[in-house]
Amino acid sequence: MTNTSVYHSENDQDAQLAEPQEFEASPPSPLVSALELPRTVSEAMSLVCSWSQLDRLPNGDGHPIMVLPGFMGGDDSTWFLRRFLIRHRYRALPWTLGTNTGEEEVQERLVRRVFRLIRTYREPITLIGQSLGGVFAREMARRFPNDIRQVVTLGSPFGATDAGSTNPMVLRLFEQLSGLSVDDMRAQMVHDADPTEPVGVPCTAIYSKTDGVVQWQTCLEHDTPLTENIEVIGSHTGMAFNPVIYALLTERLAQPLHEWKKFDRHSWPWISMLLPPARSAV
Repeated sequence: MTNTSVYHSENDQDAQLAEPQEFEASPPSPLVSALELPRTVSEAMSLVCSWSQLDRLPNGDGHPIMVLPGFMGGDDSTWFLRRFLIRHRYRALPWTLGTNTGEEEVQERLVRRVFRLIRTYREPITLIGQSLGGVFAREMARRFPNDIRQVVTLGSPFGATDAGSTNPMVLRLFEQLSGLSVDDMRAQMVHDADPTEPVGVPCTAIYSKTDGVVQWQTCLEHDTPLTENIEVIGSHTGMAFNPVIYALLTERLAQPLHEWKKFDRHSWPWISMLLPPARSAV
């Protein structure tokens, strides 16, 4: 089975659009998957060690940001990220829906939760979603395009069209707990829409080529004026604790409303030094 996607290609001069390419749907290598836990622990330790340095980053404008956890995660898994956002003057909001099992009921409750936040704050809300949370975040933006300021996904396989692109153990656990296959969940979430298509609001897809849970190619946005893909070095689970991602978020979230622009490595060399070299996403 092959997937077709458009990748965001970069070089040292500019960001360019790559030709559509096919890739074979396959899970991450056993070695990369086996190293997922120790790498996550390492990223969490790095966050603790760099916390005081991260405090020196500029504060934001106070707009509301909802953080959606990944599969089998809850608000406890995003506590550090929300705490970081609060310390930088954002209104960081938990999702309050318990463990993210991907079940139909969870998805329905999420729609109601986002709708209530929209009515409460009466200003566009940013959504940050890790893994499955990012898949859901994009669909909330598709449903409420006028009320979502931007979406940031962290290792979110919204481009997966085949179950073979996920770690088999994680896939089996998802099917058992949600009662849904990958195809069932996609059909339920987007109905007749193509979940790989851009959702109409600014979207930043942060991904890692050493993701140990999902095939990294499935985490990429089609290249449009409102989308971008940024590669980081790290694990899948550890993206909620990766200090480089925290620094990157500071820059992405600080953009004025309705003035979103793609990340410019030349304008932010100190962040770019912490990222892999700009290269084609192939």
